[in-house]
Amino acid sequence: MQIILLSGGSGKRMWPLSNDIRSKQFIKLFKNDEGEYESMVQRVYRQIKTVDKDTQITIATSKTQVSAIHNQLGDNVSICVEPTRRDTFPAIALATAYLKHELGVSEDEAVVVCPVDPYVDNAYYETVKRMGEIASKGDKNITLMGIEPTYPSEKYGYIIPKDEEELSDVSEFKEKPDVETAKRYISTGALWNGGVFAFRLGYMLDKAHKLLDFTDYRDLYNRYETCEKISFDYAVVEKEESIQVLHYAGEWKDVGTWNMMAEVMAEEVKGKAMLDDTTSDTNVINELDIPILVMGAKKMVIAASGDGILIADKEQSSYMKPYVEKISTDVRYAEKSWGSYSVIDAGEGYLNVKVILNPGNRMSYHSHDFRDEVWTVLSGTGKTVIDGMEQIVRPGDVVTMAAGCKHTIIAETRLTVLEAQLGEDISVKDKKKYQI
Repeated sequence: MQIILLSGGSGKRMWPLSNDIRSKQFIKLFKNDEGEYESMVQRVYRQIKTVDKDTQITIATSKTQVSAIHNQLGDNVSICVEPTRRDTFPAIALATAYLKHELGVSEDEAVVVCPVDPYVDNAYYETVKRMGEIASKGDKNITLMGIEPTYPSEKYGYIIPKDEEELSDVSEFKEKPDVETAKRYISTGALWNGGVFAFRLGYMLDKAHKLLDFTDYRDLYNRYETCEKISFDYAVVEKEESIQVLHYAGEWKDVGTWNMMAEVMAEEVKGKAMLDDTTSDTNVINELDIPILVMGAKKMVIAASGDGILIADKEQSSYMKPYVEKISTDVRYAEKSWGSYSVIDAGEGYLNVKVILNPGNRMSYHSHDFRDEVWTVLSGTGKTVIDGMEQIVRPGDVVTMAAGCKHTIIAETRLTVLEAQLGEDISVKDKKKYQI
């Protein structure tokens, strides 16, 4: 069975820990069985492999998330990169073409598309596995997961099954309703649409070719920017007559806001923070190297990072997106395939960055046209390559690169470097890459 994990998100609803590069699925707020912090994407990937170690997983994502995925899941994970965001139908079409033309997957094989961000137990992925088995039989073109509602929500679309059987034909779909309408839907046996779809690969490829003009994966990739922005629900599901729904009644939380994240995160406090005895039902996540003291807070979420500080009532935090969109700052923290970087200071003509490289990893071999750089090694050992010349570096070493100089640094152990960028025009776009 093939699983496509849809990993999108703009990073607005869990600011300031999330941003345009680090979406919510990469924030490490959960813990695994060993007590180590893990992110949503790590948790989901681990759960899928626990349920079925032979399942093949491909992550459909944007360019900006590729480095973070490699950082958290390793270099061998299968990734289908969207050149630009075009909603779920083009993303699924591109991913299925990738399975067929790049990975050689048979058109008879079952594919299940899942979101990357639900908080669930392993029973959810047991149901996903069963959906794949059902889809492989080909009795219906699409099998959906219908989540049994726990309250009349306005946030989700509803699936109306034809009967009360665990696996039922679909009668109709309903858009996101108001609360009273949702109550009526639920009284008739309606299910939440959890965004999980199962089908045979060949079915989806046929559908993609009918709705999009392309020949193979690479052709669709090159034409991707011209694709209409449309969801898989609108483009395919709601027009399909051969469709069924499998009930799921287990744990399921859509962790899309700080309010919901606070319900499931591993600990009430992460980072340097102290809560007094009068504080209750309050979560603090502090990524800064300074302490936070909270006194008398009730039902609050406090989150601090290099990108900003949020202090919000938990319920109100669900409505933060339009305010965050008015905040215009450069990303100050990002995970890369080789490690991470944090902006620690910036001013006119300079930018200071703390760089951490994981053991055995390296930056790309690159140069800058409009800035000089100075590396100061703070901890760890490794080597630099400057215009082809190699040099061993240790704590206290200082390396200077003038504009136009080709350079990289390679970590032998975990390597921490202070990078000073100096120039009148400092930009992430000022970078040329080379083979070494």
